[in-house]
Parts: sequence; C-alpha cells; structure tokens
Amino acid sequence: MTGRTAQTFNPPVVEAYSWLEGKDFSQRALINVSQAAPIAPPPAPLRAHMAKVIEEEDTHLYGAVLGLPALREELARHSSALYHGNVTAAQVAITSGCNQAFSATIASLCCDGDEIILPTPFYFNHKMWLDMSGLRCCSLPCEGDMIPDPAQAARRITDRTKAIVLVSPNNPCGVEYPADTILAFYNLAKSHGLALIIDETYRDFHSQSGPPHSLFEQEDWQNTLISLYSFSKAYRLTGHRVGAIVAGETRLAQIEKFLDTVTICPSQLGQKAALWGMQNLSDWLGQERREILTRRQAIIENFPTLAAKGWRLLGLGAYFAYLEHPFDTDATELAQNLVAEAAVLALPGSMFVPAGDETGRRHMRIAFANISAEMIVVLFDRMAQVSQ
Repeated sequence: MTGRTAQTFNPPVVEAYSWLEGKDFSQRALINVSQAAPIAPPPAPLRAHMAKVIEEEDTHLYGAVLGLPALREELARHSSALYHGNVTAAQVAITSGCNQAFSATIASLCCDGDEIILPTPFYFNHKMWLDMSGLRCCSLPCEGDMIPDPAQAARRITDRTKAIVLVSPNNPCGVEYPADTILAFYNLAKSHGLALIIDETYRDFHSQSGPPHSLFEQEDWQNTLISLYSFSKAYRLTGHRVGAIVAGETRLAQIEKFLDTVTICPSQLGQKAALWGMQNLSDWLGQERREILTRRQAIIENFPTLAAKGWRLLGLGAYFAYLEHPFDTDATELAQNLVAEAAVLALPGSMFVPAGDETGRRHMRIAFANISAEMIVVLFDRMAQVSQ
C-alpha cells in the first residue's frame, strides 16, 4: 500500500550522506559543501537569552497558531523598513520553518490537479511538496544567467495555474533576481489572478544593500504577493524551526487552518530567540553577511583553478555556487567520485531538476556557508584533481 509520498523522490541530502558510508576521512578531512544550513550554534548572547527564557512557563505551553504576537509585530516593522512598504502584524504568520511556510501556502491555494509554475533548477523540497500534494509542477527552465524569464512563464499559464514560485537569492543557483524581473513576475501574476510566492530565505545575505524588490510598495500587494522567510539562516536557529509568511489577512486565515492541524503552534523557544535576535543582533548579522560576501568573492578569485579544467561558474550568491562540469560523466556519478577521490561532498544538479531533464547531469551545487575563504582554495584544488 502506498500513498502520496510515493509520488516523489527520496530526500536528496539523505541520499548524498549515504555516499559517505564506509569511507575513511582520517587522512584527509571531508569538505562538506552539500548543505546550506549553518552548522555553528547561535551566537553566545542569543544562547544566554534562550537559557533564561527556558525558565519562563509560557515557553512550554501552546501559543497562538499564527505565532508569537511580539514576533509578528517585529517582523512587520522590519519588513516595512526593509522594503519601504507597509506591512502589519496581521499580515504576518510565524511557521515551523520556511519549508512549512511553503507547504501551508500551497495547501491554502491549490486543489488536486492544479498547476504551479516552478523555475528550474528548483529547490528540491518545493518540488517534493508539490508532488505529494497531487499538483502538477510546470517547469520554467533557467538558462544562461540562470534567471527565469517572465515571457516564458506567461506561455505556461493555463486555467489550472494557481501560482508562480520564485526563490531569490536562489537555491540552488545562488543568483539574485533583479528587482525589475521580480516586478515583471508580480505584474504577470496579478494580471492573471495568480499568487506570486517569493521565498527569500537568504535575503539577509544579498550582495546589494537596500530593498531587493519593490513589491511591498505596490498598493494592493496583499492580493498577489506571498513572501516567505526563514530565521534559521539569519540567527543559526535551524534546529528550532522558525520561519514566516507575509501575506494578506484573508490568505492567512486559510493558512491558519493548515498550521493548526499540523503543528498547532511554532516552537515558543525558537520564536522568543528569533524575536531577541531581531531586536539585538543587527550588528552581528551584518558581520555574518560580510563574511558570506567574503566567501563569495573567494569563489570568484579562485575559480580560475577550475576554469582551467573546463568548469564553468553559472550562478553565485547567498550560500551557493552553481557549476557546470566538463566531463561526460553524469553529475551524480561525479559527485560520488568527488567523495571517493577528493573527500568532497557536493550535490549533483540532477537533484534540482525534474526526472529526465538532461541539464542536471552537467551541473553541481556548492554550498559554501560552512567553509572559510581559505578552505575554498583547498576545495577547488581538490576538485581540479578529479578527472571524471
């Protein structure tokens, strides 16, 4: 007996970690560039705050389904300032991670057989949820600069289309979508009565200062835009699962049904940590962003080591570099060769495209959130030594 989970593929990161079984890294330490999640704990001041609030009684009780009111208010103020728009606390919901934010949003929008336009390469958990929800994923291939084309998206809209999904800065490609491209997608979605879902998990590490887009400046943004966010990357709260949705109140009323059924409420400890982080760690987060940008620059400066071997850099930004390899070998086989021959764990492009999409066999994703600029030099040296 099988259910909807059988309609999608196995978790890619779990599969990649299986390649490490039986391998000995005692002589040469593994360089793990497979995952974007920070592996360091939250900064010491935040951990100290969490130790205090663990003693508060309400930390251990059910809370509001849509989240801690103070956190909703803080994120609304922060979003209004960042985007030069007007976001209220009533337009914010806190979720148990950004994956849940996406799942709840899709559940509020779609019925069986509906269609979602998803640029590819895609974030694999988005595709997995669409599969398990009985929805059709309408792929929008990204080529060249790895930025989706609104005109191509327009040609894919049908009477079953419910939403267009964007991820910027992008996972897996790293690219930051230009503000005019994001606005064009917004206008396209609005003109067809669709939702535009934009996942901005990595917005705190954008290379440009100022608003990444102007969508919250639109007078009636809440009728089209659904913005997703994650506190996990910003404050290293991955294990506490705290994400957010910014959308119209009518939409959040539907999303509340999903959240109440699945988790009842987000982790109180995680929410209190996220609130304290937003109120006290802006300087620290700024330094984190500068460090990621330093690593991004190290990718650029050291990529000639791989370019000399025929590799191409297709996309770069946030935590990711997206590469094209020069070999006849399929990317999945190459990824396993990198583990065995170079002690490097990276994900193949085949994990980010639909089955049968041949572009994935040529691509690799490097997640550099957890390696220093100095280790990027070592990483590229090792990768350059692998011939197939």
